[in-house]
Amino acid sequence: MIFFLVLLVLVFVAQIAEFFIPPLDWMWNAHVYITPVLVFYGAMALPPPLLLVLVFWAGFLLDAVTAQIIGSHVEISFGSSILLYAVLAGIMHGLRPLFARGRWEVHCIMSGICTSALLLGQYLMLSFRRGSIFFSRDVWWQIGGPGLLAMIMAPLVFWALHWLARATAYPYLPRRGIV
Repeated sequence: MIFFLVLLVLVFVAQIAEFFIPPLDWMWNAHVYITPVLVFYGAMALPPPLLLVLVFWAGFLLDAVTAQIIGSHVEISFGSSILLYAVLAGIMHGLRPLFARGRWEVHCIMSGICTSALLLGQYLMLSFRRGSIFFSRDVWWQIGGPGLLAMIMAPLVFWALHWLARATAYPYLPRRGIV
């Protein structure tokens, strides 16, 4: 339970820290997203009830900072990120047997893919509400760039969280020696 509470605090801190990380000019202003990587680690390490709480928390925080209401017109509705996180974390949780055997590689790749899918889902919701879908090179980099960065960050973040889980004696980790 301590690890779960630490993960909730880390998601909160990461959501705030993302505002202070500048976009990367060399990736056509792609942003660095840390929160999805934390949530997707939780998807493979937490049991389903705790995963749902983590997904709700991360989605609520994301909606709280990105909700756009212009006049009486709602751009991004509150709760949409919770649903996106739930679907993507459910996919990651379905790959949990690999994690139980000590295999992280697929989850590192899937973290990048799911981060891009999260951003694509938000972009499509926004585009459908505005009534026009526009894809350019910059839009694709805004969607794919953070996924690529998440894929690169995932091994280090997963290792640090795995170490933290062992330090807090989290009981749902894979057993050592299982291949």
